[in-house]
Amino acid sequence: MMTEKFLRGNKMEAYHILIVEDDKEIREGIEIYLKNQGYIVFQAEDGVEGLEKIAQEEIHLAIVDVMMPRMDGITMMMKVRERGYEFPVIMLSAKSEEVDKIMGLNMGADDYVTKPFTTMELLARVNSHLRRYAKFLEAVGDKSQNDKVYVIGGLELNEDTVECSVDGKPVKLTPLEFKILLLLMKNPGRVFSAEEIYERVWNEQAINTDTIMVHVRKIREKIEINPKEPKYLKVVWGVGYKIEKQ
Repeated sequence: MMTEKFLRGNKMEAYHILIVEDDKEIREGIEIYLKNQGYIVFQAEDGVEGLEKIAQEEIHLAIVDVMMPRMDGITMMMKVRERGYEFPVIMLSAKSEEVDKIMGLNMGADDYVTKPFTTMELLARVNSHLRRYAKFLEAVGDKSQNDKVYVIGGLELNEDTVECSVDGKPVKLTPLEFKILLLLMKNPGRVFSAEEIYERVWNEQAINTDTIMVHVRKIREKIEINPKEPKYLKVVWGVGYKIEKQ
């Protein structure tokens, strides 16, 4: 498996990954595999220490356990997004923590892996999210090209600057929220199934599409005046989602 790297100036550098897990054996086991792939790894035993590491180091992806002492993973996830960090976060959870998974996604997590998991599965998720994050960073940093702007009523999305606004007011979206909204806005009026959205945005076969429902709900909360009576992002029951033509 090839290690994902990013370009800083003229030099390729390894991504920085933070592991937040109170089980030392699991934490160190993940670190060994990530370091073998060439990543730079930081460790934290709970959410409090995790936030401290994020403040001290440049982090490109975090792997965060749900159940931890002092500060759990969901609370940490909420604080990470509140502080404006946009790097992808993969939550680790037990099968019995289904509700916590959904809460984590609601707080801004990008993915979750259920324990027990295989190393190859986790590494595949890490590489996949870092590839998408690299494209997001590249788009944010590239201001030289002509802007690709999509406008539906008062909703405006700029593909090149990765900016969103509603009635002229900026809206902060996560990278995955932006990709989902961009797909729908490029095709106003067209209905996309949850499976199709997942496969287009994640670039992999849809296995569990619950995450799409969660992301759509979060997008609505950000772009709609009344999320319960959406003006832009509509559900076509039993079929999928669409951006309404104005």
